[in-house]
Amino acid sequence: MPRRGLRGGLLKFIREDDLEQIRFAVLEVLSEVGVLMEYRPALELLADHGAQVDWDQSIVRIPDWLLAKALLSAPSRFTLYGKTPEWDVKVDLDRVYTIGGSCALSVLDLDGAHRPAMRKDLVDLTRLLEAMPNLDIMHQIVVPSDVPELGYELINFATCYSISKRNYYSQAQSADSVRDQVRMAAVFQGSEEAVRRRPTFTEVVCMVSPLKHEKQNSEVLMESARWGIPLYIEVDALCGATTPAPIAGTLVESGANVLAGVVLAQLVNPGVPCIYSIASGIMDMSNGAYSGAAPETTLIHAATAQVAHRFGLPYQGGTGIDAKLPDAQAGYERALQVLTNILAGTNFVHLSYGMMEQMLLASYEQVVIDEEIIGAAYRIARGFEVNDYTLSVDLLARIGPLGGHFLRERETRESYRKDRWLPTITDRNTWDTWQAAGGKDMRQAANERARAILAREEPWAVSPEQAEEIERIAQEGVVKAQARRQQLQ
Repeated sequence: MPRRGLRGGLLKFIREDDLEQIRFAVLEVLSEVGVLMEYRPALELLADHGAQVDWDQSIVRIPDWLLAKALLSAPSRFTLYGKTPEWDVKVDLDRVYTIGGSCALSVLDLDGAHRPAMRKDLVDLTRLLEAMPNLDIMHQIVVPSDVPELGYELINFATCYSISKRNYYSQAQSADSVRDQVRMAAVFQGSEEAVRRRPTFTEVVCMVSPLKHEKQNSEVLMESARWGIPLYIEVDALCGATTPAPIAGTLVESGANVLAGVVLAQLVNPGVPCIYSIASGIMDMSNGAYSGAAPETTLIHAATAQVAHRFGLPYQGGTGIDAKLPDAQAGYERALQVLTNILAGTNFVHLSYGMMEQMLLASYEQVVIDEEIIGAAYRIARGFEVNDYTLSVDLLARIGPLGGHFLRERETRESYRKDRWLPTITDRNTWDTWQAAGGKDMRQAANERARAILAREEPWAVSPEQAEEIERIAQEGVVKAQARRQQLQ
């Protein structure tokens, strides 16, 4: 059975009339202000279909009717395919899923060392993430320091794709990289045509704020769309620095920037799935740093769900931890972000596992702790049923007010099996019992669980022969990327 996420969207931050004002402002920016696109073939395609292009400044202005046509062809329901059907993710505007961490440069390892990420960390962290029941989509949680800078995403693809059965969230750096990733997926899927029919990976394209599509991003977007690979079209805004300081202004900039990408993708291949995405945060004016866990950042991400859904598109929002250790700060930051986004109906809660220090650091222990937090958040968001059975009037009449209890009742057993969330590393014992069991805090419990998971020898998602061929293609792609760089110098 495919994965069918929890239904979210109970929490709304934008009133209906305000949401309409935001929508009209997005349309105005797209049609009157425009978006800078550095890639001339993208401008030519848009111009051929009715957009207004300022060729001197490479700015494209997209009329309302062209956006409306694109939104009609962009699906609001589709499937992100895993390597086996039970890992297929059924996407619509209601259901909520999680995506792993992304592109940290350092790790906090199980011995407590803070150090540069290595490829072995990518292997081990991917194996650890693969064991997390609430994770739906796999991503490259670190960028290893011991792989070449050019083509690193191919090494990461080969590593994560070979290990994980889940759909893989990739980040190509060129059109050639997209084609190499299709070749790698074809090793497992049997042919490139099979990849086109049922892509087992997606691509994220990160646009620049304010209102800019760099050449590389448009190339990747267009090549991915040609293959029918679903796209997360993402804006990574810094509210107050690269977008307006008012939250509403940041929502407008992100909307125009993302939707320009959606229009381009639909012109290349009508019907290719597009996910409205942000990984934005606020600038902390006291130190100039990005804050992924500020309450204003949470507001931006949760409110954007309403904006994306108003345009009929599924939505990905990222979460962040500013803490440097798996401590109380990390716990409250993760819990507030995850629970708020789930309740707000963020269809893909990105950066959900292990990410710390403004997304620069990945922690093994925090991966396990985040699984616990996400499980609890899902239970809260699921709510409870109200019907004749759960109202329990007959049960109350049967037990009565004369000192009875409900411990032996069938309804109690059924309710506990169905409705109660059971923690994995959370301790609910008294002080004496906890001390007698070793007196371990949550970080110690998470450390032990991570070590136990990594000690197991779980089979990878692909065969050893397939993994070897996928690695060969990745290494070949790295060589090609380096050769292209030398030709440009």
